Amino acid sequence: MSKYAKYVDLAKQTTEYARRMNRLSNRIFGEVTRPTSSKSMKVVQLFSEKPINLRSEIHSYYPRHIEIAKLMKNLRYYGLYRDEHADFVEEMTRMRALRGEDETCLENQSHEGAGNERGKKPVDRTMLPGNT
Repeated sequence: MSKYAKYVDLAKQTTEYARRMNRLSNRIFGEVTRPTSSKSMKVVQLFSEKPINLRSEIHSYYPRHIEIAKLMKNLRYYGLYRDEHADFVEEMTRMRALRGEDETCLENQSHEGAGNERGKKPVDRTMLPGNT
């Protein structure tokens, strides 16, 4: 009989020496020292795992945005993918061109409503209510 088999047989016995050796063995190998319930074992298992912020499969994951965007652009070009936003932008550009509003005209307006400022008339402050 091997030495390991003798140790296993010794650990199975219910003598005080066997119980103490079993606890010592569990303490050395990082296991629960005393017998516990299944609920307590779940807590032990949770605390024995690596924290989520230290797990590399969690914190180093990132979606491959650039590759996915190129793939979707090619699929859209081949007609296998429908990008409604890109379709809408193209349609608005086409309608703008049909109305005669080219891109260079729109680039001159630096902010919203900049084209309307030239046509406004100055307000006569004397005619406002409260100024008598």
